[in-house]
Amino acid sequence: MHEDPEWDVAVIGAGPAGLAAAHAAASGGARVVVLERAEHPRYKTCGGGLLGIALRISAETLDVPARDEINAVTFTHDGRRAFTRRSPGKPVVTMVRRSDFDHAWLRAVVRAGATVRQRCLVRAVSQSERTATVSLADGSDLTAGVVIGADGSAGVSTRHVGVTFDQQDLGLEVELAATPSDRSRWRGRLLLDWGPVPGSYGWLFPKDDQLTVGVIMEKGRGAETRHYLRDLVSRLGLTDREVLRDSGHLTRCRSGTAPLRRGRILVAGDAAGLLEPWTREGISYALRSGTWAGTVAAAGGDLSAYDRMVTDGLAPEMAAGQRLLGLFGRHPALVHAAFASPFGWRAFTGFCRGELPMTRVLGHRAMRAAVGMLGGRPADAGPATG
Repeated sequence: MHEDPEWDVAVIGAGPAGLAAAHAAASGGARVVVLERAEHPRYKTCGGGLLGIALRISAETLDVPARDEINAVTFTHDGRRAFTRRSPGKPVVTMVRRSDFDHAWLRAVVRAGATVRQRCLVRAVSQSERTATVSLADGSDLTAGVVIGADGSAGVSTRHVGVTFDQQDLGLEVELAATPSDRSRWRGRLLLDWGPVPGSYGWLFPKDDQLTVGVIMEKGRGAETRHYLRDLVSRLGLTDREVLRDSGHLTRCRSGTAPLRRGRILVAGDAAGLLEPWTREGISYALRSGTWAGTVAAAGGDLSAYDRMVTDGLAPEMAAGQRLLGLFGRHPALVHAAFASPFGWRAFTGFCRGELPMTRVLGHRAMRAAVGMLGGRPADAGPATG
């Protein structure tokens, strides 16, 4: 005689992927528990820029705690050749602090009927034919029909499923206290700087009384990444601002053949290596994959439907982003100049607003010709890894 699991769905991690999964599963009638090692609201290293897709998904569930709405972008190439483009109307990017954003999602999850256990550290996961077991640091276990891992790319669920990665990058950022003149100067405008190392870039994101300045570069260049961040802060005239936080994190992008599930255990968001390879944007990928995982888990049927959703809905975008990353790494000056053109600016704003997927950008006749001429892979060359 088999004993029924305590929970229909157990979610490990209370970031965007885990909370979107919990909300979808609880809304579908499942008994859901969320296991979070920290306590909300908690800080998370993240630029905090919501693209249109992430904003729309979130706005359906909660009041998005926006700190600024961006309609202007200043582009620089390693601190030079600055130009600013503006786009009226709905925001190009919406800025949030992750502590606010994640906490708003957590409250929505509780309203949907899920149970949240904070300061709850997961040590291991295992499974049988009918149930999955989550082993906790206090020595106790809980069982669920399905476990959704959203505990980051170094988490226990990622290791259990066997996710592999073919791109790893180091992101560093500082949160600075903004002066009144900073707030006036940067309100409604962000900065993107194409960095000194191929594929690297930096940013300044305004968040009301704070500025987030960060850089990202391929893993293994720690000294160069730190130097780039210091140089960017100095160039922006912000070296004397109070540093509220100084942090870093690794982003890992899955290989094209990496599994998304092992038996009753699914992975979503960073735990699955789901992010856009060029910009390294992950919130929209976390919300989409988490929602799909929670929906499939609550249905209690064929869990392989989740694999198909990710393969159809996210993998083509990731492949396109990887092709564009390659193009950017080889020709950053040309990419910088492209954003000054009407086509480049429309493509940028369309992507940010969720109106123009990267696959369509690469499918444009002029873009296809440019990619081919500059040595990038054409859009119809088949799926790239990632």
